[in-house]
Amino acid sequence: MTVDAHHHVWDLSVRDQDWIPEHSPLRRDFTLADLAPEARAAGVTRTVLVQTVTVPEETPEFLALADAHDLVAGVVGWTDLTRPDIAEELARLRELPGGAFLKGIRHQVQGEPDPEWLLRPDVHRGLAAIAEAGLVYDLLVLPHQLPASAQAARSLPQLTFVLDHLAKPPIASGHLEPWAAGLRALAALPNTCCKLSGLVTEADPVSWTAGDLRPYADVALEAFGPDRLMFGSDWPVCTLAATYVEVRDTAGELTADLGAAERTAVYETTATRVYDL
Repeated sequence: MTVDAHHHVWDLSVRDQDWIPEHSPLRRDFTLADLAPEARAAGVTRTVLVQTVTVPEETPEFLALADAHDLVAGVVGWTDLTRPDIAEELARLRELPGGAFLKGIRHQVQGEPDPEWLLRPDVHRGLAAIAEAGLVYDLLVLPHQLPASAQAARSLPQLTFVLDHLAKPPIASGHLEPWAAGLRALAALPNTCCKLSGLVTEADPVSWTAGDLRPYADVALEAFGPDRLMFGSDWPVCTLAATYVEVRDTAGELTADLGAAERTAVYETTATRVYDL
């Protein structure tokens, strides 16, 4: 049994995904009906559906999808961390159809011009409310935002922070530093976890190999350990560089040296525990 801890869906007739370039292969609908056979072929039995846009309407839609489909075991949604009534908003979301599937909150911090956005007092207050609600916080950040991420996690030991996509390391350039130092500093905090996800699209999209990804995966494995690392496909974004099965098989290559119990952690138990699936 494998848990995919990170994927998306969207329907362009419901809402534009304004982050997708005009002529991108991603500019079409991607639904759970599209995902299901791909997941089945890769041995994936449960998934975590993650937000894509910063609009309040998306999270209730995702909760309803989780309620209606056995494949989706959890949702990482979005709400404005700076809204003064965030605690009430989180409670409202949990009362909606499928509200029990809300497991975490995410914001596109990678798009914030302030590298210390996570340290703003109003953001800190919102993060504290997420912890109080018993949810986790997904970190979508770039390497230069890792120091603020670590500082935020240090200041909120009661909140579990889950780093998406290893903070998008510069795989295409082959550089490890300063990314690796930032990742290790975040991993030194016990309330942090990481997703082994999103790597194929940070490499050369045409000629990447598992060997290109290995130095970055090895840093994450060493820093977080299997009990704080979880597999994620990042489907359908991954399709820019690889199929769903290729992503799953490549992750298998990158973790081939782990023992059986450690692999079970990466592919099932870490995500199940962290997201309370």
